[in-house]
Amino acid sequence: MSIIIMILLLSVLILVHEAGHFLAAKAFKMKVAKFGFGLPIGPTLWEKQIGDVKVLIHAFLLGGYVSFPDDDKDLNLPADSPDRFLNRPIYQRLIVVSAGVFANVVCAFVLVFLCASIWGHMPSGKYDVFVNQIVAEKNQSVWSSGLQNGDKIIKINGTDINSSYGLLTYVQLSKKNDGKVDEELVEQNYQNLKKLNPAYMKDELISKDAVIRLPEKVDEKPVYLSENIIKGLEKYKDNRLVLNEAQKKLRDNIEGKKVITSDGTFTLNDIAYALSDGVRPVTLTVMREDKMIDLKPIYPNENGQIGIQMNVKEVLVPTKGIKSAIIASNKYLYDQTSMLLVGLYQIISGKIPLKDLHGIIAITKVGGDIIDTNGLFSGLLLTAIISLDLAIVNFLPIPALDGGHVLFLIIEKLRGKPLEEETIDKIGTAGFLFLILLMIFVIFNDIFALITKQI
Repeated sequence: MSIIIMILLLSVLILVHEAGHFLAAKAFKMKVAKFGFGLPIGPTLWEKQIGDVKVLIHAFLLGGYVSFPDDDKDLNLPADSPDRFLNRPIYQRLIVVSAGVFANVVCAFVLVFLCASIWGHMPSGKYDVFVNQIVAEKNQSVWSSGLQNGDKIIKINGTDINSSYGLLTYVQLSKKNDGKVDEELVEQNYQNLKKLNPAYMKDELISKDAVIRLPEKVDEKPVYLSENIIKGLEKYKDNRLVLNEAQKKLRDNIEGKKVITSDGTFTLNDIAYALSDGVRPVTLTVMREDKMIDLKPIYPNENGQIGIQMNVKEVLVPTKGIKSAIIASNKYLYDQTSMLLVGLYQIISGKIPLKDLHGIIAITKVGGDIIDTNGLFSGLLLTAIISLDLAIVNFLPIPALDGGHVLFLIIEKLRGKPLEEETIDKIGTAGFLFLILLMIFVIFNDIFALITKQI
């Protein structure tokens, strides 16, 4: 049922978008030939002439359109006919083309405002993370760190933490023996090895049965994450060096030892790599009885765990009265729009790989889960965010999207005349094919994520 509700909500967004175009056109007394729900790919499920508009529902429901008389190339209309969309003033066409985006923005505000007014509070996007229980084995470092049950985690390695995702990301990236090392630490360990074993060159195979003295092992550098990485808006780029299999085996053999006997297969450089792959400290700052306390370092294990159970509580902003609801709604929409724009930039700039790009299937699955777990209001808020996302993406200057039509209108205004119809058709067809290929790619990502249980 929750998935069905999510599908209905997404369908409403599409209808709202197309209704924006339709109503704007009617406001200027433009003739609209067709109002289509879904894309004209495959069979038409239903169609009916209502007044002078033909309403259609297509089997491929992932879209919609508003069609004007001059979109039909076979229709004989005089070149100067006022029924032709292209004969209308540029400002009217610009408003009609942009009206779908505007409708989605208005829809997003209405949904958020309804939630704020009826629900009585709004999510702040922040979470308080508490230590519910320490469950690590007694020999683990968490017990000597000073951490206690009930502590509220405020910072990790000096970075503010307001979600469990931030904590889990830090711990996962700090796990022991992950097979990656800092180049500076490798060089430092090599220099220390060279002082203790001056007879050997850096890449010289150490003779069999030779005894090599090992320096004291040094921790790897702590991980430091940006705000965007903690929010999940940017992928962490790990630029460390990677150990080969022989170096990993050597790492496991020398752990805790002060000397090692050579088997004739490794060099001082190999030992330096092996010594450099170890533990990375995680330093927590917690709130305990209204006091900020910096704890001793904790060292995650090989699985990226520190041995605690978390209790995560969402920070809610109360909304009492219309004024409070409006302020909270605007703040929520501003924050979400900022995150969407940052996320879009990360995708375009390649900081988020295309394999992480998801679409309608993933949205429906995640949205259904959210409704099932957190209730309808959370689903409505997600729908509002999707409506904002639709508005932003549709306004990109890509042919076949609203932003592409706006771009053509701007070019027409600057040139004093429109581009050749054949040129517009070719560019529009290329843009449409690009969107179809992108849709296929995204659907593949969604299905793969479902099969592998990533969502």
